[in-house]
Amino acid sequence: MLGASYAAELPFDGDLEARAYAARRLWRAMNGRAPGPAFYKLSKQRRERLSAAIRALDARSAGGSYRAVAEALFGKKRIPDRAWKTHDLRNRTVRLVKGGLALVRGGYRKLLRPGRSDE
Repeated sequence: MLGASYAAELPFDGDLEARAYAARRLWRAMNGRAPGPAFYKLSKQRRERLSAAIRALDARSAGGSYRAVAEALFGKKRIPDRAWKTHDLRNRTVRLVKGGLALVRGGYRKLLRPGRSDE
């Protein structure tokens, strides 16, 4: 908008550096410039695990059994017909669902504050 003014409130707290960096990226994007690199970058493995956790929770919340969730995540061929209750992929699926639930319950905030242990 022509003539519009925007402001960002940045409290001088433990998150000031991250907030200031985010405000600068926002300003750059609003002015048609590339926002630049993220303040904190997750590893590829971490991003993939977080994505799998959210997908697993979503499938489980939609009523899918752990077996169905595992088949969607890992492929039906990798899921055994027998010994499912003790199979490693079942345990991994359960952990992914629990991880997704922890993110939904507020654990995602830790992703926004890397290196902070005061939450």
